[in-house]
Amino acid sequence: MCVCVCVPASADEYKSELGQQLYLTASSLVGGLICELFFTEVTLRPDMFSGPTPTVTFPTLSEGHSSPGVKIYIDPFTYEDPNEAVREFAKEIDPSCVKIEEVIGSGEFGEVYKGRLKPLGKKEIPVAIKTLKVGYSERQRRDFLAEASIMGQFDQPNIIRLEGVVTKSRPTMIITEFMENGALDSFLRQNDGQFPVIQLVGMLRGIASGMRYLAEMSYVHRDLAARNILVNSNLVCKVSDFGLSRYLEEDTSDPTYTSSLGGKIPVRWTAPEAIAYRKFTSASDVWSYGIVTWEVMSYGERPYWDMSNQDVINAIEQDFRLPAPMDCPVVLHQLMLDCWQKDRNARPKFSDIVSMLDKMIRNPASLKAGTSNMAPG
Repeated sequence: MCVCVCVPASADEYKSELGQQLYLTASSLVGGLICELFFTEVTLRPDMFSGPTPTVTFPTLSEGHSSPGVKIYIDPFTYEDPNEAVREFAKEIDPSCVKIEEVIGSGEFGEVYKGRLKPLGKKEIPVAIKTLKVGYSERQRRDFLAEASIMGQFDQPNIIRLEGVVTKSRPTMIITEFMENGALDSFLRQNDGQFPVIQLVGMLRGIASGMRYLAEMSYVHRDLAARNILVNSNLVCKVSDFGLSRYLEEDTSDPTYTSSLGGKIPVRWTAPEAIAYRKFTSASDVWSYGIVTWEVMSYGERPYWDMSNQDVINAIEQDFRLPAPMDCPVVLHQLMLDCWQKDRNARPKFSDIVSMLDKMIRNPASLKAGTSNMAPG
């Protein structure tokens, strides 16, 4: 399930840092980059599609690092009364402030709409609205609102932000910021070959930054994939989809998720130990991040192509790994292979991945040397 939502967050530590701009021309290779030690996101101006000289900006950062008093994620299902978790982590919104417009999708629990939110005394903003379908069970309502209880705990620029919930009237709603470009996988397929490599690396850097934050909060995503990354009008990527219901209920209509030990697993994105033993950790999220990197560099190609889920499991067990996508720099494919180490302790941490990507951005020449063609094995 994917909802086009998110709001960039801010923190005091960002305010003192300055951004640097890198100008790329369509007719030349990336020649250099002036930047600070850290980067948070890569933003391509909307006019890149109409002009020959797109501009990429790299605001600086030092976000996501643990500090005294850092928050730790609390599982809403540990509450005796799940409604208490909703009250604690999600703001109740007056339904009169919400204007529902057109349907933009269908979620696991009901329709997803684009709409407008006009809080009292504040500016109206576009939002995405998940609704709970009529005739729901109490368990479905609990599972639906659990995602809000999870999202409400996060505050980071590359994680979608919850605006609030409507629980005291019908329909029950989860309201989040609207993300104009939707899911990353479909966005890349629609814009195949349109971005310089350094732009793609910037997108990957944003995703890794969001995942670093989640890891530091001791939250394991379990379903990291390009379909669950959302893209706004500035091409900033945000991690989304924190629903848990896919692991609780069967849905035989969706081949992406395969039953395993009583749960549903997205096999093509999941680490072997998570498939075999349900060992979901930040290290298994790192494996999934390697698949996301492959998806980004292949512009939304389906991982493992037309192989069946069982064939994928067998191939991974026999040490098969996806080859580099077309024109993918060797350094990026090596990052993928590092994420796909069989020994989960040998995989890089998300903080390591952010550092690796920062080095690539500071040294664009590393993104030119050595490419490989993608072909099914």
